[in-house]
Amino acid sequence: MDKKNLLQAEIGQTYTVKEINTTDEDMNAFLFRLGCYSGEPITVISKKKKSCIVAIKDSRYGLDNQLAEAVII
Repeated sequence: MDKKNLLQAEIGQTYTVKEINTTDEDMNAFLFRLGCYSGEPITVISKKKKSCIVAIKDSRYGLDNQLAEAVII
């Protein structure tokens, strides 16, 4: 199975976060604070050119493409 990130996800689909693929500790800590970590469900609500809107634990967040690329589903 190929690794997919949030930029490749289908809108309206709920996925399970498999890993956070980044060496940037600040980015990793930020995503963790949002509740975005391995094993958590995440839903892509919409996508724009430079960002996507996701739902994590009953909250909505806008992630820029760099963050979205780091979230492996």
